[in-house]
Order: sequence, then structure tokens, then C-alpha cells
Amino acid sequence: MAGRGKLIAVIGDEDTCTGFLLGGIGELNKNRKPNFLVVEKDTSITEIEETFKSFLVRNDIGIILINQFIAEMIRHAIDAHMQSIPAVLEIPSKEHPYDASKDSILRRAKGMFSAEDFR
Repeated sequence: MAGRGKLIAVIGDEDTCTGFLLGGIGELNKNRKPNFLVVEKDTSITEIEETFKSFLVRNDIGIILINQFIAEMIRHAIDAHMQSIPAVLEIPSKEHPYDASKDSILRRAKGMFSAEDFR
């Protein structure tokens, strides 16, 4: 991987994944595993969690983008991730707006600073 950047992985609904794939994020690793998962109605929570965990251990992924409503399904796995890389970012979807109060990563980041830090 020397000389190459890290990939962005996406776990999202069809519209989210399509947008990012059209933007050029789609890749296959040497084991022919994609860096995205399209979550549909029949996608099991187990499959979502297994994909998330597989992205965590891949050394070619630097950022994992996940729709917030999907992140809610595997909140325990996201909360258990304590490493800075890959960074996990919760994003809105077309059907589900972003709710900052549900974003555990944002809550963790806010806890790192106090009001005194911004004066």
C-alpha cells in the first residue's frame, strides 16, 4: 500500500451507495471484496454488522461512511470501535435526516472539549 491513499467504504441504502459509486469510490481489494454494502429491506442485521467489522480490519480503508438509520441497527458495534482509523462517520439518507443526538461518534468528540476551550 506504500504510496497509495486509503479507501472510503460505504454502508448505505441504494441511493447513498449509488451516489458515492458514481463519484468513484467503488473498489475491490485483492480478495475481490468491495468497499461498499447496499442495504436493502431483506439485508440482515448480521450481514450489516459482519460487513462493518470486515471494513474495520481491512488495512486499505481509512473512512467508513454509514447511513445513520443503519448505524442505529448496529449501534453496539459502532460504539465498540475506539480506533481513530478507520474513522466512522454517520451520514443522512434521502429518507432519514441526520440527528446529531443519535451520533455516538459526535457525542464522543464533544466530550473531548469543554466550553473553556473555545474562549
